[in-house]
Amino acid sequence: MRWRALVLGLLLLRLGLRGALWLVCGPGPGLGFRQRVPGGVGPRRLRGPGAAAAEERPPDPRRPRPGACGPALWGHVLGGRGRGRDEYERRYSGAFPPGLRARMRELARGMFAFGYDNYMAHAFPQDELNPIHCRGRGPDRGDPSNLNINDVLGNYSLTLVDALDTLAIMGNSSEFQKAVKLVINTVSFDKDSTVQVFEATIRVLGSLLSAHRIITDSKQPFGDMAIKDYDNELLHMAHDLAVRLLPAFENTKTGIPYPRVNLKTGVPPDSNNQTCTAGAGSLLVEFGVLSRLLGDPTFEWVARRAVKALWNLRSNDTGLLGNVVDIQTGHWVGKQSGLGAGLDSFYEYLLKSYILFGEKEDLEMFNAIYQSIQNYLRRGREACNEGEGDPPLYVNVNMFSGQLMNTWIDSLQAFFPGLQVLMGDVEDAICLHAFYYAIWKRYGALPERYNWQLQAPDVLFYPLRPELVESTYLLYQATKNPFYLHVGMDILQSLEKYTKVKCGYATLHHVIDKSKEDRMESFFLSETCKYLYLLFDEENPVHKSGTRYMFTTEGHIVSVDQHLRESPWKEFFPEEEGRGPEGKSVHRPKSANFEVINSSANCSRVPDERRYSLPLKSVYMRQIDQMVGLI
Repeated sequence: MRWRALVLGLLLLRLGLRGALWLVCGPGPGLGFRQRVPGGVGPRRLRGPGAAAAEERPPDPRRPRPGACGPALWGHVLGGRGRGRDEYERRYSGAFPPGLRARMRELARGMFAFGYDNYMAHAFPQDELNPIHCRGRGPDRGDPSNLNINDVLGNYSLTLVDALDTLAIMGNSSEFQKAVKLVINTVSFDKDSTVQVFEATIRVLGSLLSAHRIITDSKQPFGDMAIKDYDNELLHMAHDLAVRLLPAFENTKTGIPYPRVNLKTGVPPDSNNQTCTAGAGSLLVEFGVLSRLLGDPTFEWVARRAVKALWNLRSNDTGLLGNVVDIQTGHWVGKQSGLGAGLDSFYEYLLKSYILFGEKEDLEMFNAIYQSIQNYLRRGREACNEGEGDPPLYVNVNMFSGQLMNTWIDSLQAFFPGLQVLMGDVEDAICLHAFYYAIWKRYGALPERYNWQLQAPDVLFYPLRPELVESTYLLYQATKNPFYLHVGMDILQSLEKYTKVKCGYATLHHVIDKSKEDRMESFFLSETCKYLYLLFDEENPVHKSGTRYMFTTEGHIVSVDQHLRESPWKEFFPEEEGRGPEGKSVHRPKSANFEVINSSANCSRVPDERRYSLPLKSVYMRQIDQMVGLI
């Protein structure tokens, strides 16, 4: 009888364990059962093939994925971690050792110092460093049509100006003070240089304003960055530059500015009437800060008028904007709507303008365009971290119909996960970031354009852009998940391995064969190195000083304080409700969206227990790696 009781006990134990298995994994697909409940936060409309999203109950993040029946499963059932960790978990999950973190921080600091010191030794006072031949680069006077160079380089020591606040953030007070004095004493905007209004604004005007705020901050959180006998010279220089950019806003029937001005003579006689949406509509942060520091509404008014003019030209059917517009007629020349070049910072500055200035209309516009982006640009399954179907991806569509226009994305789009973090859509940001990181893992860089259908680059160069690093940094700040420290380490090591040359870091001409171009753009020091450094410097005053900082689209810090939210010139911004440039009725978003999209609930969607697990489940990481041809 004793052996019968033993057998019966074993059978009952086996049935109990099977019951536990059923409870954890569910009945499985072979049984034909599937429980469906509404999922996701906020309305989404999925379009196009492959978008069969499953609406499933949000899983317990501590629970193994359905169908996982090994040591990991039984470790979970029995209350332990188990031994079923796959290669993604082994590589990325768990703590990032403090010593390794400190080494990565110093590697990022050294990267900046190597580029900056070589610029000062071999290129200053010219605009950029040619890091292969160790010499400087300025505007291409021999070829005015070389816009790739001339739009950016204005013969005003661009790299030095652009790098000012990075010196402060890294705590190098002596070099910051030296650099500021050099800028004050040697840089002039009274130059016969024709530059792009957008580039001069974000790289030069923004940096001057940021450095001015650092110098005049009574708290001095970055150390002693004060300049003896400083008399607001950087603010005066910013004012001088902005005045020289103002002619771009004159003699335009729509209020949308010309794309270029000559700093001495104004708009060139042969100026192009076509401009991109981002270039014309991403001036509000810098122009707004300048206006509020000077008490002069002119600059904010022209920038805000341009934003409203573009906004009123969006499609009545989709709510989307195109990427190129005629500033005189208001007709769309480029009808592509996407997240990348030509549109990226327009979205970014709608939200960041609200953060800085508190103008509710800016947030209303952002919420409306974000919803249109979700409705027409987003493909793939509804939820990032659950369900079936293709990974979420944002594509380029026709602004009027929402129909797919091509099958490529560009590297500038990698900024968007960071913007999603700022507005609280952290889960979707996790998925989109993983896509761009997978491309980086494949090539050790981000190609300028990547064809997701062909699984190959369309445009092969990588000019040391910061967008993926920026999103990595912001996702780490939002989640504190060490996965993003591993990502940052991968990026740092790739940059050291593939782009470091004799006198700095060089653009990759070809991300596959790793051939190089002799150029180090200023944003490498102002953004790429800065975000990498901050990612690994947890104790930086940006994080610990108690002051809230926001980054401009060029990575310059601006403190968010009440002073910038004071606007005594409301009468200068009359409400033009419902009127476009031709007087036609235009729908304006209602503030009801404010409550739905920007609620605090969106900011707590990543549970604490996922802090040291993968932010994206291994099965979905593997799916994305397969999608880009990595495995």
